[in-house]
Amino acid sequence: MVTVAGRQDAFHYNNTGGLVWLFADTGGRCTRYNRRPGRQNVRTITLCQVYFPDSLKDMPLPDTMFCAQQIHIPPELPDILKQFTKAAIRTQPHDVLQWSTAYFNCLAKGEQLPVKSRVELPVATQKTDTGLTPGLLTILHKQLSYKIFVIEDELKEKWNDLSLPQEQLQCILALDNFERDVEWMKFLGLACSTLGGSITSALKHACEILTQDPEGGAARIPFTTFTFLYKYLAKIDGDISDTVVENALCALQTEANKQNEMIQPRNFLSAQCPPLS
Repeated sequence: MVTVAGRQDAFHYNNTGGLVWLFADTGGRCTRYNRRPGRQNVRTITLCQVYFPDSLKDMPLPDTMFCAQQIHIPPELPDILKQFTKAAIRTQPHDVLQWSTAYFNCLAKGEQLPVKSRVELPVATQKTDTGLTPGLLTILHKQLSYKIFVIEDELKEKWNDLSLPQEQLQCILALDNFERDVEWMKFLGLACSTLGGSITSALKHACEILTQDPEGGAARIPFTTFTFLYKYLAKIDGDISDTVVENALCALQTEANKQNEMIQPRNFLSAQCPPLS
């Protein structure tokens, strides 16, 4: 818009060959405005050539302006952004861009989202705040547990999505002779062992991740699943004898028989239970 003699008109101009063809919409007529120092000269014509200073000729056209009624906002966008923001706050990703890419990729494909159920404080055994936590391991379990065997490349991809250190993943994989396919339940057990300093702590984490009970509940899992993880971790440890394992399982079987063949951390943390290691 240009103001001349107290009024504003919409101008459309084309800069060619040093001349500016100027059109002013004035009720169907074209008006030429010659701006000279100290005076205004206004004359109605059909088309005009007006010389403009270089500074005006090189000025870019104004950006297109829209009013609120012209901008269409997809109705689902506010809820998508709201859920994304809440997920980011709960998960507290170390690399927000990397995590956001994974989030929207999973959302578009209808896959399990890389989102924690709640904000998580670092566990006491962590040396830094960048490593694996129970909450992050729970995310991985939800994303990958539908498979008995997980391709190592897929595991690495999900691991990277959470900005977890590659060195820690390699250390976990090195605990067993995994090849291209990784048996998920075994990997879960080994990962739980990195969260705590003992096999008892590892099995407690496993119960809390695998349970179908509400968060903060008894954290029950099938006794068969507990037995598999316990025997596997005892074998990897190498210092837990078969006798110790059998004594513990015999005592826990009695408790499981009372609980529909389910076991919970309270059972093997009890003073009445033989030591697991």
